[in-house]
Amino acid sequence: MIERMSNLNRSVSLKQKALSVGSPRVVGSPRITRRSWNSRYVLITIVLGFVLSFFLAICVRYLYVLPSLTQAFQDDSVSHLSSDSSCDIFDGNWVYDYGYPLYNASECPFVEQGFNCLGNGRMDNEYLKWRWKPNNCDIPRFNVEKVLEMFQNKRIVFVGDSMSRTQWESLICLLMTGVEDKKSVYEVNGNKITKQIRFLGVRFSSFNFTIEFFRSVFLVQHSWAPKRGPKRVRSTLKLDKLDDINKEWINSDVIIFNSGQWWVPGKLFGTGCYFQVGNSLKLGLSIGTAFRTAMDTWSSWVDTMINPNKTRVFFRTFEPSHWSNQTLHVCNVTTEPLSETRGKDTSVFSDTIFDVVNNMAVPVSVMHITPLSSFRSDAHVGVWSDKPNMSDCSHWCIPGVPDMWNEVLLFYLLRSYKHTSAK
Repeated sequence: MIERMSNLNRSVSLKQKALSVGSPRVVGSPRITRRSWNSRYVLITIVLGFVLSFFLAICVRYLYVLPSLTQAFQDDSVSHLSSDSSCDIFDGNWVYDYGYPLYNASECPFVEQGFNCLGNGRMDNEYLKWRWKPNNCDIPRFNVEKVLEMFQNKRIVFVGDSMSRTQWESLICLLMTGVEDKKSVYEVNGNKITKQIRFLGVRFSSFNFTIEFFRSVFLVQHSWAPKRGPKRVRSTLKLDKLDDINKEWINSDVIIFNSGQWWVPGKLFGTGCYFQVGNSLKLGLSIGTAFRTAMDTWSSWVDTMINPNKTRVFFRTFEPSHWSNQTLHVCNVTTEPLSETRGKDTSVFSDTIFDVVNNMAVPVSVMHITPLSSFRSDAHVGVWSDKPNMSDCSHWCIPGVPDMWNEVLLFYLLRSYKHTSAK
């Protein structure tokens, strides 16, 4: 019996050795093997889930963030200016500020008499005490020393209509507050500041820079009527040709354009002025379409002739008027800014500028002053001009709203100047 048990044990031992040598499988109970595979399956599932979640998060972030970044780049290179991605500097309101005005027009020899409202008898001066305040940011206080330093050895050029000339006069007066020797600032040709002269240039000799104005109300060429045209056509706007003085604008460091006020039936068709492209008269062309064609010509010129490494280009949008009845020339100047814009915060001319600029190669900064100016029914010349028998709800008193246009302009120029100086 003992021998049989011994043989049986030997047989079992041999079988176990045979299994352990001949089989590559792990020896163990069926329950332990299934548990091991279940653990591996759970681990693989967790890893795959993590990988899929990671890629899904990347995709969602890509879809959400990329458009925002693209829009941010677009907003910085074209369209209207903003101090950062969360602040539109042209979205805000006017706040009362005892620190204004920044200068006295009667002490600035470069202000047209027709724009010096206080000097022409306006008694109230509350309209001078308002400052534009963006909703989510602020415009730093005007610092004349920094601006004079920035403009050293530079050439600043304004091109446009009388509104452009008003801004030009405003900027000169702002900067003269920081000049000790007033005689060192002079018009380069000794001309008096009037609307009849096509070119005006004021030199700040102590700082070696000039601020120039070129009168070009349409930006494109205004020419005599072609031969054999209808009798009603006395002159034409050549929509495919920029103003013939355009070569004078090129070598500037900063250039600010504006247009729009003259693109109305009374100043076009009412005077016998119609549109022309090439040698063809375009008698049925609407003013809106003609303005767009002219701006396309302007944009092509900028893209071809302007070196963006040298010249910073701005286009200031349409300046709203506040006539009570423009047909009858009724102008009621208010004593305070309006509480609402009454639809004057938009303009087809401003919209056209945005459309054109968005398709340009050269970066152009659009100063969208239409909304902020739309509140200021209190700041127009009214009857306080050099011609008191003619009321004016289009032009602005100086000091006044044009100073704010310049404060916005200088803010962005100073920011660019700081970035350039830091390099």
